[in-house]
Amino acid sequence: MSAVVSSFSRMWAIALNTFREAVRNKVLAILVLFAVALMGFSLVLGQLSLHEEVRIIKDLGLAGISIFGVIIALFLGVNLLSKELDRKTVYAIIPKPLHRWEFLLGKYMGLVVTITALVVLMSAVLAGFLAIQGGHHGVSLVRAEVLIWLELSLLMAVAMLFSSFSSPWLSAMFAASLWVIGRNTGELEAFAGGKLEGTSAGFVLDAVLVALPDFRMFYVSGANFDDAVVSVHESFVSWAYVGSAAAYAFAYGGLCLTLAVILFGRRDFT
Repeated sequence: MSAVVSSFSRMWAIALNTFREAVRNKVLAILVLFAVALMGFSLVLGQLSLHEEVRIIKDLGLAGISIFGVIIALFLGVNLLSKELDRKTVYAIIPKPLHRWEFLLGKYMGLVVTITALVVLMSAVLAGFLAIQGGHHGVSLVRAEVLIWLELSLLMAVAMLFSSFSSPWLSAMFAASLWVIGRNTGELEAFAGGKLEGTSAGFVLDAVLVALPDFRMFYVSGANFDDAVVSVHESFVSWAYVGSAAAYAFAYGGLCLTLAVILFGRRDFT
């Protein structure tokens, strides 16, 4: 038990240091300001609509949290680890009584803490804009924000997998490509079951879609569930669905981190 506590304390120290380094990054602050500016612009667009001010603020607010959250997740996931390698600080840390897997998981914990703080901050700003317009930050919005947080946590795990063995640019390209594909799995599944149905190409595409992360699971507003369109303005997914999405994110993210630990452990730092 003492070994587990000692290991966790070392990872938590790495996580806190990662969090401090992330929040001091000027690029991160600029991206957050852009997200807040998008939410503020929704007030202007709301005035141009006909009694749809609250709807527009919700839509643009969630879009801002999601889009800029993805950019931040990719930026942090592929940069913080590479910075340690570029500055050669990892060469001084690894020889100490700190396992490589503790270092990597500690980095990821710090990224999760950072993205959690950012999602909470941007959600609070969204709630403030809704209050200004006389709207309400209800349970549906909370569920949508939790799904966005799960998506960003999974995306950072994918980004760390690539950054454990590749350069920052390639890691960002690979992770971003998987996110784009994962957001469009519905269209790709329809294509595989339509024009490619019964062909070897369709079988391969189905297999690839099963293996790749399904990011569409976390952005469900506007999608069809049980022949009903889901919307944060009316009926939305239940907490049970959020729980199943969380289980998927933890399982797939855990697999990515396990592979990252294996690859990072084999990396030569000499």
